[in-house]
Amino acid sequence: MLEKMKDLVGTKDVCVLATVSEGQPHCSLMSYATDKDCREIYMVTHKKTKKYQNLTGNPAVSLLIDTREEDRGDHRHLAKALTVNGLFETISDPGKRDLVKARLLERHPHLKALADDPDVEFFAVRIKSLQLLEGVADATFATMA
Repeated sequence: MLEKMKDLVGTKDVCVLATVSEGQPHCSLMSYATDKDCREIYMVTHKKTKKYQNLTGNPAVSLLIDTREEDRGDHRHLAKALTVNGLFETISDPGKRDLVKARLLERHPHLKALADDPDVEFFAVRIKSLQLLEGVADATFATMA
C-alpha cells in the first residue's frame, strides 16, 4: 500500500500545504516535485509570506494530495485523498538547491520567474507518515522509516 501512496504523490504535482502559527491554521495551494524515492517533497516560496513565517516557526506540516479533478460526478466515490505529515527543512546546500530548482522547473515551467527571484526559499517536506482515504471509508496509514 505504501507504493500506491508514493505513486499518488509522484503522479500529482499540486497540493494543499497546511501550516500553523500561534494555534491558527493556514492553507496554501502549492506546486511541488519529489525526490526519486518519494521521501521528500520540494517547493519554493517567497520568504516574506505567511506560510514561510509559519514554516520557520513550526516545522510540522500537513499536505493534502487528491484526485478530485479526475474523480468527478458519477466517479466521486472513487476519489482518493492522501494526507502527508512531515517536517519542513530549508535547502541550504547549493548543489541540492540547484537540483531541486531544476526538478521544480521541469514539472512547473510557469514557476521560472518565482524560482529566479533572490528572495525565495527552496524547501523540502521530509515525509513522516501518509494516510490514504479511498472513497469515504477505506483508510490506510503508513509511516516512513
